[in-house]
Amino acid sequence: MRTGSEPVTARSALRLRFWLSTWGLVWAVAGTVAFVLAGRPGWAAACAALWLLVTVDMVMIVRHIRQGPHYQPGRDVPPYEPVDERSAPPPNPPPRPPTQRHSKPSHP
Repeated sequence: MRTGSEPVTARSALRLRFWLSTWGLVWAVAGTVAFVLAGRPGWAAACAALWLLVTVDMVMIVRHIRQGPHYQPGRDVPPYEPVDERSAPPPNPPPRPPTQRHSKPSHP
């Protein structure tokens, strides 16, 4: 069920993102080392850039995890505020027919 507040109440599986970033970090470091040893500076630079990107992502993930339940709520916090039918806004009224703004002079 959509409530319309999804962007405000959206959540991310931060621990899953952390472990996926760890996996990416391992491969980026291994790729950088392997391509440096193989004498492929272009591929080594690409892996080093990926290494930097993954490291920045991991820093942001750890920061969000440490900010606590506001950003990483536990199982006891619902994913969104339940819709209260009493406080729900009324449905939109039907559209009005278009009105003519300028009247054209009639010529006989």
